[in-house]
Amino acid sequence: MNGPDIVVHPPGLDGSRRVTLDDEPLGVASHLDDVREILRLADLDVGDLEGGDRIDWQGGGPGEWPGLEEHPNLK
Repeated sequence: MNGPDIVVHPPGLDGSRRVTLDDEPLGVASHLDDVREILRLADLDVGDLEGGDRIDWQGGGPGEWPGLEEHPNLK
């Protein structure tokens, strides 16, 4: 494996983030617990969501869930 196979994409305008596995959509998350549940439903045991090396957190880490008023593209 060359790198992380799970990607949490940058936040959209509503703050939600798409979650994909090898470019296949798994779901849309609004917070870290959603990511955990999406991965559980996909039978993926990732372990540490925040410090593991299997997830590529794009556009901010696991603590970044901006709402519409905080979105960087709207400032």
